[in-house]
Amino acid sequence: MSEICPKCGLPKDLCVCETIAKEEQTIRIRKEKKRYGKLVTLVEGIDPSTIDMKEVAKTLKSKLACGGTIKNSVIELQGDHVVKAKQELIKLGFHAETIQ
Repeated sequence: MSEICPKCGLPKDLCVCETIAKEEQTIRIRKEKKRYGKLVTLVEGIDPSTIDMKEVAKTLKSKLACGGTIKNSVIELQGDHVVKAKQELIKLGFHAETIQ
């Protein structure tokens, strides 16, 4: 017997909570200059209680071929990946209108 999602009441394999949460997110992507002139791309606005941020960060790091981490609900990616990160987030199911 499969587990039942407490939010939507559907079995875990049919759960749509994360899909709905992706549609409601307002994501902001920006770049910042860190120590020694290094550029870092910051992805802010993803709610960690509804979306698995570790999985999103892992996918972004893999697709963009860069290192990164999660600090204070912000995904930090090493390098200037603003345009590519937006494209990858759209492929992951986030709406283009909600990404700034």
